[in-house]
This record gives sequence, C-alpha cells and structure tokens, in this order.
Amino acid sequence: HVQLVESGGASVQAGGSLTLSCVSSVYIGRDYSMGWFRQSPGKEREGIAAMHKTSLPVYADSVKGRFRISVDNHKNTLSLQMNSLQPEDTGIYYCAADMEIGYWTLLQAEHYKYWGQGTQVTVS
Repeated sequence: HVQLVESGGASVQAGGSLTLSCVSSVYIGRDYSMGWFRQSPGKEREGIAAMHKTSLPVYADSVKGRFRISVDNHKNTLSLQMNSLQPEDTGIYYCAADMEIGYWTLLQAEHYKYWGQGTQVTVS
C-alpha cells in the first residue's frame, strides 16, 4: 500500500510562487507514474501535471510554462514548482500515484489508485 503526504500549500498573492511536495512511503523510481491534481471550488478534480514512470512529464494547458513537476528518487518525493500564480490556481492540490498508467492518460484522475489527502493553495 502506497501512502502519499502532500505539503507546501499556503496563501499567496497573485504573481507569487510556491513549491508543493509529496512524499511517498515507497520508492518511486521507475515503478510509479505520479501526478498532481487540483480541485477548485465548484469544479471537478483536474489533472495539472504528471510524470510518467519513464520520466516524461505532461502539463495541462492552464499551467504550461508556469508549473514544473519533478521527482527526487533519493527522497521519494514528487514536487511541483508553481510560478506566476493566479487566483484561478486556487484549490486543493492532491498528488497521486499508480504503476500502470499510459502517458496519454496521465492527467485523468480515474486511472490513479493511490492518493494523498491534499494541501490547500489560495491565491488572491
């Protein structure tokens, strides 16, 4: 069983930056694909960035060029560097992991088995 714990959420002003972290209870390596999802008030959970286990990243159009996903295998940590934050980036950010996801479905929540509890990001 994989446990994921997110941290780093905060309240920031528009234009600011934040880095979210997600620590996994197991070695990520080349076994797991991982993703970041966001649930904004009144909206469905959406995939915003993910890293396939082959180290190929993918980004939603809404964050492309502003967010960067990375994996530190030594620390079993998935990170999301977020720059130029806007109010529409507000939401609860979740990380997720799964062993069997194709690259083209990385941003689809229904394909992930393991989820963290989320961390709140508020941009005003």
